Amino acid sequence: MLKRIVKSFKYAWLGVKLVFKTEKSFRLEILIAFLVIAFAWYRGLEEISWVLLLLVIALVLALEIFNSAIERLVDMLAPKTHSFAKEIKDLLAGMVLLVCFFAAAIGFIIFL
Repeated sequence: MLKRIVKSFKYAWLGVKLVFKTEKSFRLEILIAFLVIAFAWYRGLEEISWVLLLLVIALVLALEIFNSAIERLVDMLAPKTHSFAKEIKDLLAGMVLLVCFFAAAIGFIIFL
């Protein structure tokens, strides 16, 4: 059982490495996350603010990975540009953008 868990973590880490290597937006979001965490540490946030901040950062990063995975699936299923394929990709990008806006708003409220 432990071997299976270790194997699962290995595959998950490979996914994180893949998205870091291939997605510029993910690398930018990681950089922003590190800067925000450093600023939060400097400011000495309260525990609840840390929880909220880390939760929002995790949500942004997880949705970026989800976005990348579905975009790859769409590319595989519709290699030629199809209007639905473009719409799916636009919807996914919109999802990540909205979460980023709200994450920024939450960060702004926390740091005020």
